[in-house]
Amino acid sequence: MHSQYAPVAPPDPALTVDDLSVVFARAGRPQRVLDGLGFALAPGEIGCLLGASGCGKSTALRVIAGFVRPERGFVQIGGRTVVGPGAWVPPETRAAGVVFQDYALFPHLDIAANVAFGLRGWSGSEREARVDEMLHLVGLEGMRRRFPHELSGGQQQRVALARALAPAPSLLLLDEPFSSLDPELRERLALELRELLKAAAITTLLVTHDQHEAFAMADSVGVMIDGRIAQWDTPYRLYHRPASREVADFVGHGAFLPGRIRQGQSEPQIEIELGTLPILARSDQAIASAVAAPSGAVTVLLRPDDVIHDDASPIQAQVIRKAFRGAQFLYTLRLPSGATLLALVPSHHDHPVGETIGIRFDADHIVTFASPDTLHE
Repeated sequence: MHSQYAPVAPPDPALTVDDLSVVFARAGRPQRVLDGLGFALAPGEIGCLLGASGCGKSTALRVIAGFVRPERGFVQIGGRTVVGPGAWVPPETRAAGVVFQDYALFPHLDIAANVAFGLRGWSGSEREARVDEMLHLVGLEGMRRRFPHELSGGQQQRVALARALAPAPSLLLLDEPFSSLDPELRERLALELRELLKAAAITTLLVTHDQHEAFAMADSVGVMIDGRIAQWDTPYRLYHRPASREVADFVGHGAFLPGRIRQGQSEPQIEIELGTLPILARSDQAIASAVAAPSGAVTVLLRPDDVIHDDASPIQAQVIRKAFRGAQFLYTLRLPSGATLLALVPSHHDHPVGETIGIRFDADHIVTFASPDTLHE
C-alpha cells in the first residue's frame, strides 16, 4: 500500500561552496591558500570554518563576501550564483552581511547612524523603524545617540551585528567577531549570538581559530588544514569521532597512547597501558580493523574526560602539571612507561604536583588511528 503523502524534499542550500581555489603571490612566489574547498549550509544553519592562522578560513569568507576573486570555484547564495565560470556578482549586491573582527564602526556616527548605514534606499520612517527593531534585537535600546567609543567591546560587537542584519541579508558572514574580547566574554556572547540568529532563522558562516567559539555557536564545523576541509561535522562528532590525528590534535585536548587489537571471546579488545577493554561499537570495530597494522598495533586517542581518577585503581600516574578550572582540575599525568595523558578531575581532589594517583580508562567508544610503527611492519 502506497502512502498518500509524497516525501518532502530537503530545502535547497542557502550557501553552496564548491572547488574554491585561491593562489596569492607572497615574497615573489605563488602560494595556494585555498585548495578545492567545498561545503554547504542549509537555510537557518550556523556553520563555522575552524582552523589555525594561515589555514585559509578568512580568505574563504572574503571570496564568499566578494572581496577576493578565486582562481576557480563556485559559490551560490540562496540559489543565485555569485562566483563561477563567467559569473562575478559585486559584494554590495550579494545579499550578504559581514561583521569583521575589528567591527569597522564609523567613529563619527552615533549608534543609530551606524546601524542605518546600509539602509540608503529606505524612506526615513522605514529606516527609523528598522534601526529601532535591530537595536531591540541586540539588546541596545536607549543607546541610539551614543558613539562607538562610549560602548564596551561587547556592545560594539552588537552594533556591528545590528548594522549587518539591518538590510535583511540572506546570509551573515562573521570574521573572527570575538577576537578582541576577553575569553570569558567571548563564549558568553557566542551563546547569546547563537540564540539571536536561531530565533531569526539567519543562515550564518563564522570563521574562527577558537574552538570554544565554534562549538558554542555552530551547528556544523569544518576543520581547515592547508586550505582544505579535513572534516565537516557536528561539534560533538569532531570531538569524539575525529576523522584523523590532525583533526583530533586541533580539536580539544587529548593524548595518544600505543595500543594493540586482540580478538576477544565475543568482540575485539584493545590493550593499552591502562588495561584491556572490549571495543563494543560496530563503527569503532570497523575503524580499528581498518587502521590496525598486521601485528594489531594502533594508536588510541584519550580525551581528558576518558580518564577517571580512582584511588582503588592499580594503575598509577604521577601529577606533573595541573591547571585549576573552577569546578575541575586539568591534570597532566605521567604513566609508568613515561607516556603522558590528561585527566579532568573534580576540583575537590586537589593533588600536588609530584603526587601519584590512581586512574582508569572509561569511555563509551574507543577512537583509534594507525600506529606510527605501521609503516615499518
